[in-house]
Amino acid sequence: MQITATNNVFKRIKFLQPDAGMILRISVDGGGCSGFQYKYEFVSEITKEDYIIAQDGIKIAIDEVSLLYMSGCIIDFIEELGNSYFEIKNPKATGKCGCGNSFSV
Repeated sequence: MQITATNNVFKRIKFLQPDAGMILRISVDGGGCSGFQYKYEFVSEITKEDYIIAQDGIKIAIDEVSLLYMSGCIIDFIEELGNSYFEIKNPKATGKCGCGNSFSV
């Protein structure tokens, strides 16, 4: 159930953190254009069931239900001229919407 995050992700989280020590929680919710969507929020606590990805004191938490949909994912942060976003390359996704934040399995 490995999930990988690039160095760019951790740099961006550090830049966006409202307070040092806050954790970026990524979850999968029902909805969006394609059936499921990724949700990003900063939290101050994790649970013992969370899957944690950490680098240099920066943490990403993924709950156990979302982990079922995200196993094998690569999380990246993309910066292009006029656009920047988190990108999740999900091998379980059979389709995704134009913005890439919604997917189907």
